[in-house]
Amino acid sequence: MKQADVIIIGGGAAGFFTAINAAENNPKLKIIILERGKEVLTKVKVSGGGRCNVTHGEFLPKELTQNYPRGEKELLGPFHSFMTGDTIEWFEKRGVELKIEADGRMFPVSDSSQTIIDCFLSEAKRLGVEILLNQSVKEIQKEENRFTINTTTDTFSAEKIVVATGSNPKIWKLLEDLGHTIVPAVPSLFTFNIKDSRIIDLPGLSTDASVKIIGDSGKILLESNGPLLITHWGMSGPAILKLSAWGARMLEPLNYHFNIEVNWLNTLSEEEVFDALKNLKTLQGKQTIFKNAQFELPKRLWQSLVKAAGIMETLTWADATRENLQNLANQLTAGVFEVVGKSTFKEEFVTAGGLDLKEVNFKTFESRKIDGLYFAGEVLNIDAITGGFNFQNAWTGGFIVSQNL
Repeated sequence: MKQADVIIIGGGAAGFFTAINAAENNPKLKIIILERGKEVLTKVKVSGGGRCNVTHGEFLPKELTQNYPRGEKELLGPFHSFMTGDTIEWFEKRGVELKIEADGRMFPVSDSSQTIIDCFLSEAKRLGVEILLNQSVKEIQKEENRFTINTTTDTFSAEKIVVATGSNPKIWKLLEDLGHTIVPAVPSLFTFNIKDSRIIDLPGLSTDASVKIIGDSGKILLESNGPLLITHWGMSGPAILKLSAWGARMLEPLNYHFNIEVNWLNTLSEEEVFDALKNLKTLQGKQTIFKNAQFELPKRLWQSLVKAAGIMETLTWADATRENLQNLANQLTAGVFEVVGKSTFKEEFVTAGGLDLKEVNFKTFESRKIDGLYFAGEVLNIDAITGGFNFQNAWTGGFIVSQNL
């Protein structure tokens, strides 16, 4: 049996961040990371298209929490202890400079996730953290004040353990066996599958839009806005991904079949657009509607929506009827699209679900049920929209755990 002071289950972002900070705070601690795979930090490697979206340039705790469909309330206190500015400083102290992009996402200046991985591995080595691979945990037991962990090959014993395994159903089951409650997992970041003649020829086209999820009675269930990307299988981009995250629990029982309403002009209302189109009838009477894109919309999208409004390619503004203009205003601001399924968003698979947040003390990230058992990262029922927020949750949780071990 191998003895340690602290055993961290999971060799990902949260696990490494916890281990490094704990070892730095208390160099006497014997810390072991158990990783079930043959490599560590695999999710860090693929995140942000291989660039690693480390965090997001949002520096107010309250504003930062609003990017977490699950965990918003619980993370407010922790973010006052450790958040974006602290993350930037932490990496800079270790020779990794971060940069902020126009949309707020933050990456290493090197644009390579390997920079983050190398930083973690060298820090762990410098501080004497032991990393063991191919250690799939089969059982966790607590007797008196020590934990026993059985893996496929070994048995370990420690006073304190940190579970940082992300969305791993096998580990969730072991936590249930210890008396914890698990909120069942559902996908959280996904794109919408839509087969519709209005967008079928437009993959790759991106524009700012606002999107609403519409219930059976026509009631608006959720809305978001931002860049919308048309893809080969439907719609993606931040506007859609935000809806998928906030609607994760609502959309799963619908089997991902529902309607959305897209306003391609973002904040303009149907009435405002109808009035603007009437003006064009007066001002640009001789021009054809089809060829004469308006509202700074991409030309191909404009032409597709003109066709969808039933307007002939040869019709001029002067000859347009009230009905023509009304139909076009409707297509531009309130086009309804049927969603017929979902696709996983790149490699960055995020789930809603995990350890029930009521069973965690968010001052320490320790279990309220079992002394000496701590959690960090997505093992908890916390998830965020895309943009570096899931990693910030891992850094914050890992840091606070390390202060309390």
